[in-house]
Amino acid sequence: MIGFLAFLSCIGLICAETPLNYGVHNERVIGGNDAAPGVWTWQISLQQNLYDDGLFYHICGGSLIDASHILTAAHCINADADRYRVVAGDYNLYEYEGSEQFIGVKSIHIHPDWNGDLRLGNDIAIMTLSESVYDNGFVSLGNLPNHDEALSHGFPCYITGWGRMDDKGSVPAILQEAIIPVVEHSVCSQSDWWGSIALENMVCAGGDGVVSGCQGDSGGPLNCFSEGFWRVHGVVSYGPSGSCNQLTKPTVFTRVSTFHDWIFSA
Repeated sequence: MIGFLAFLSCIGLICAETPLNYGVHNERVIGGNDAAPGVWTWQISLQQNLYDDGLFYHICGGSLIDASHILTAAHCINADADRYRVVAGDYNLYEYEGSEQFIGVKSIHIHPDWNGDLRLGNDIAIMTLSESVYDNGFVSLGNLPNHDEALSHGFPCYITGWGRMDDKGSVPAILQEAIIPVVEHSVCSQSDWWGSIALENMVCAGGDGVVSGCQGDSGGPLNCFSEGFWRVHGVVSYGPSGSCNQLTKPTVFTRVSTFHDWIFSA
């Protein structure tokens, strides 16, 4: 995977001892702003017990697609299901606010064509929760796009997550959001963009050198308002090595609409 970097990274890991043994990486969306509370209510924090110390650490994002299933990136998964938990209804990773639901993971379904090489795509996984989430006013389900639905060049979407803000590893606590326009495949696959590793089952967004996803955003959603609903059109997959917000190197997402059949059969 020379030349680009999976967004799952444990560099700069820190732990904050807060209620319910809650930890966090020091990473967030680059070029973003604090999201308003209660907006991106399908966004979850995927956390892992990395050190057998009873603490869970934010490693990736994800989207709640029904009461007991999470959509995330396959490259986020490197351990058995019992090493993970999902936090729904979260906003500030450093504070217990009473809106959170902490739920274990029962099983993990990784796309059968995922082989660990981001360039070949299929970077998508579904986690089945050990119990269903409930509507507490801070949690809702993410809508999926229609089968094979594609967005036009420049279509404005939002990337959300707790990923890294800059190369210095600034430490945020609050969920970040940023407008990030779609880059159509015919552009993203040009040689001075991502070239041949931008596949049609991926969707690119950004590439302006300002806004991008970064380490810690993996698995999180590309949120686009289409046909009257906010829909999860992408799952954060990869970006450039070095600085995440590079010109003509947009954030690359797994294109959810091309995995419709697998998602509903997993």
